[in-house]
Amino acid sequence: MTGENAILLRTTGLTRKFGGLVAVADLNLEIREGEVLGLIGPNGAGKSTTFNLISGFIKPSSGSLEVFGRDCTGLSPTTISRLGLTRTFQHGSYLRTMTVRDNILIGTVHWLAGASSSQRMKRVEETAAILGLTPHLESIASSLPHGLQRLVSIAIAFATRPKLLCLDEPLTGLNQTEVGTTLNILQSFRRDFGSTILLVEHNMKAVMSVCDRIVVLHHGRQLVTGTPAEVRSNKQVITAYLGSNHAA
Repeated sequence: MTGENAILLRTTGLTRKFGGLVAVADLNLEIREGEVLGLIGPNGAGKSTTFNLISGFIKPSSGSLEVFGRDCTGLSPTTISRLGLTRTFQHGSYLRTMTVRDNILIGTVHWLAGASSSQRMKRVEETAAILGLTPHLESIASSLPHGLQRLVSIAIAFATRPKLLCLDEPLTGLNQTEVGTTLNILQSFRRDFGSTILLVEHNMKAVMSVCDRIVVLHHGRQLVTGTPAEVRSNKQVITAYLGSNHAA
C-alpha cells in the first residue's frame, strides 16, 4: 500500500447528533485502496456511530460521505453495499438456525445477480476454504464454537468480494490462537484479493500488528491519525486511551 493509491472512502466534516449529544463531530476520514485502516478509541468514542454512518445505517446530521468516488451521503445501506462496501456487526452477523453453507450463500444473493446456483455454490465453497470453514459447511451456525461463529460472520461479508470490508470488533472473545488465525485470514484477503479493510477493534496488539494506519477517536472527535508507531508514541493517545504501557 502506498500513498498514491486511490481513495475509496472519504468523509468531510461528518457529524452525527442525537438530541444534545454529539456522537461524531467533524470527522475527516480517508481510506485508501489496499490498506488496512484501524479505528480505535475508548468506549463511547464514536466508533460504532462512525461505522453506521459510513455504511448507511444512520444518516449524518451534517457533512458528506463519498464512497468509490460517488456521493453517498444519506444513501441506504443496501445502495452503499451494492457499490462494494460490506460490513460485519459487533455481536455477529449470521443466522443462527441455518447451516454455515446457507449463511455464506446469503452473502452471494444480491452480488452475483444472474449467476447460476452452481456458480453461487462455487463461491460459497471457495469462501469457506479461505476461512477454514469447509469442514463445518453443513453445521448449524449456532452449534459452532464462538471463534468459528465470528468467522462465519466474516465469510458472509467476504462472499461478496467487497472492495471495502468493514469489520466491527471481529476479535472479540477470541483466544490468542483464534486471534492469530483471524489476522492471517485478513492478511490473505489483502494479499490474494487486493481487499481494503477498515477494522474497529479493542485488541491493541492486533491493531498495531496488522494496520497500516490508525485513526483514534475520543469523545466523537478525531484525536490522531498515523502509523502504528506514531499512534503508540503519541502523548495525547497514551493519556486518552492506551496508557503508558503502550508507549514506544
